[in-house]
Amino acid sequence: MRSSPLLAAAFVAAPAAASLYKESSLNHTCAIQPSFRSCSAYAYPNKTDSCCTETYGGLLLQTQFWDVWADKDLPANTWTLHGLWPDFCNGSYTQYCDLSRQYDPSPSPNTTNGLKNGTAVPPYKGPNIGTFLIPFGKYDLLAWMNKFWIAQTGPNADFWGHEFSKHATCYSTFDVPCYGPTYRNHSEVVDFFETVAMYYLRRPTWEWLTRYNIVPSNTTTYSLSQLEYALTSEYGALPYLGCSGPRFNETAAGKNSTDNGYTQLSEVWYYMHVDGRPQDGRDIPVDNAGASSCAKTPGAIRYLARASANSTTLSSWTPWSRGPWGPWAGWSW
Repeated sequence: MRSSPLLAAAFVAAPAAASLYKESSLNHTCAIQPSFRSCSAYAYPNKTDSCCTETYGGLLLQTQFWDVWADKDLPANTWTLHGLWPDFCNGSYTQYCDLSRQYDPSPSPNTTNGLKNGTAVPPYKGPNIGTFLIPFGKYDLLAWMNKFWIAQTGPNADFWGHEFSKHATCYSTFDVPCYGPTYRNHSEVVDFFETVAMYYLRRPTWEWLTRYNIVPSNTTTYSLSQLEYALTSEYGALPYLGCSGPRFNETAAGKNSTDNGYTQLSEVWYYMHVDGRPQDGRDIPVDNAGASSCAKTPGAIRYLARASANSTTLSSWTPWSRGPWGPWAGWSW
């Protein structure tokens, strides 16, 4: 917890921030603005208020991962939260859009475009982003995040700082000017975390799979078509399924096969558009923008049970990267 002077300072309105998406300094009363769907013909800054309609990262991805780590206190019967990502409407994306709100101690990648010629993203060295919730009295939200939004390595708050800095700063609707002249320092951080929690709770992946008799097991295997059918039936659109572990043609069962998909279920990405702001919760499921990285051979995929403390059955997957199993191989996410 921060000392009293720091807590008091957090209530002071921050200096006016530069607009990233041509927002005005008005109060942005979205109740009196027309509500447009993201990625529609009207979702552009010259046609609507970018604080009231998402005009930048209009293709949202609510992402979750299946953790099997033995050394983490994970909640039973649930997938854990990864993030809420703002892709462009064509499926591409950007990152670290506002370096004045860079709270990631270990930026990944460490440039804004992921390339050597990109703008450097300096490591954050201030109080962890979890402390930003304290002045708002969000102790319940903080406790919830520490239960369901878990980092594989390092403090959970470092992971949250990574997700906010890399992704939340690339939404038009979470830009600081959208909060008007009464803005309190870090209001948009609290707003983003609550929005992430809302979309995650609407997508109970473990429960949805269980309805189709798909449960974690170290002996039973599943087919990609089974997994996709179950989640599409529940969600209303085809999500992206990510796998890690060995490729099928590297296993004994897949010897001489041309199927080089991965065999260990690790992650799910639910794609959506939104009417108005993401914060308003008016989401529309859409099919994913890329093919699954999982093996296509029937019965090739393992949905592993969580490991016990004395087990060595652990996934080699790293959740902070949009890695080789994703539709954009090689990109860090």
